[in-house]
Amino acid sequence: MNTKKLTRYIGIAMVLGIVVGYFCHRYAQTPEEAARIAAYFSLVTDIFLRMIKMIIAPLVFATLVTGLASMSDASAVGRIGMRAMIWFVAASLVSLLLGLALVNLFEPGAHMNMTLPDAGASSGLKTGDFTLKAFIAHVFPSSIAQAMSNNEILQILVFSLFFGTALSFVRSKGHHTLYNMIDELAKIMFRVTDYVMRFAPLGVFAAMAAAITTEGLGVLVSYGKLIGEFYLGLALLWGVLFLIGYLFLGKSVRRLGGLIKEPTLLAFSTASSESAYPKTIEALSRFGVPKRISGFVLPLGYSFNLDGSMMYQSFAVLFIAQAYRIPMSFTQQLTLLLVLMVTSKGMAGVARASLVVVAATLPMFNLPEAGLLLIMGIDQFFDMGRTATNVVGNSLATAVIAKLEGRQPADEEAPAKEAAGGVAAS
Repeated sequence: MNTKKLTRYIGIAMVLGIVVGYFCHRYAQTPEEAARIAAYFSLVTDIFLRMIKMIIAPLVFATLVTGLASMSDASAVGRIGMRAMIWFVAASLVSLLLGLALVNLFEPGAHMNMTLPDAGASSGLKTGDFTLKAFIAHVFPSSIAQAMSNNEILQILVFSLFFGTALSFVRSKGHHTLYNMIDELAKIMFRVTDYVMRFAPLGVFAAMAAAITTEGLGVLVSYGKLIGEFYLGLALLWGVLFLIGYLFLGKSVRRLGGLIKEPTLLAFSTASSESAYPKTIEALSRFGVPKRISGFVLPLGYSFNLDGSMMYQSFAVLFIAQAYRIPMSFTQQLTLLLVLMVTSKGMAGVARASLVVVAATLPMFNLPEAGLLLIMGIDQFFDMGRTATNVVGNSLATAVIAKLEGRQPADEEAPAKEAAGGVAAS
């Protein structure tokens, strides 16, 4: 489907979803009835996300393996990985600092004056397995079939690194059959992606309708200040990221912004990074990023470069402290920043990851874990913004690293379109 048409359809679907959700919320007599109505909308969204998930593993595997196998210089893998990690750490630091600065400036929780909950009160989120040891062990797959069935991006990446390196060695000996097969698989998966994305407007409509049916527009008014300040922070973060991107990419960063508009809007409306992954790969290919770079950096970014999620975490922790009138000194906030820099890297593969990180961090600073209940009800609206920001951050990171590798967007545009198999056209 044409990219501009799909973006327009997604925008229309979002508006229609809000309108329909509003009337369904008004029609429902009780919260339970609203939840039942929303469940029917959620079914449509779940089906769409399931279709997205079914293509993620083979798409990541095929693009990453063919990319690695086509690298003539083995040291390029280490160089690209190192540059990616330096960007990820720097972007994480900027995101956390900006979040801490804004929440100290606006103090969104100061007016709430909440009473401290009982010591046994809990948010109900499972944080026991959320440790650095567990994360490191989780990175390495015990079964590639299991990793693919669960869409464990980081585990697929690790296996693909070994497989792609071995395939490169075999290919250098004159054996090209398996490489050609996997390259054809990548082209097929791009075409399958195009088919699946035709259902995106329907999934977006259902996602928005379900959220508004359950919560109503009133929740946006009640928590309007908090949500508004958080989105202002995200807007500032976007500005910083694009400014840094401009330093590397020049005026072409505007073109990149236009190309990633569709996956960003899709991520925002569904609150799912997975839904945006195929279109992000396609947009970067059209920008001129070689698939060997995008296929490597993007999966890595999905685990280590979650800019929007990190801002949310610093925002949420200090909001809860302010709500319960628990002062946090500059030293404590600096410690919080360092803690989040480490713990946030373990988010891959954890359900409701950002909330779990916050829940695991609160006890370290003697903050009530139950305070997370203050924002869990509206987490969907935070999740939409932080997910879209994650897509923007990863797209910019991938494009900048491609530029550092000496690939000019203008030079790569034509062959990249050909490599993508023309998936943008219908």
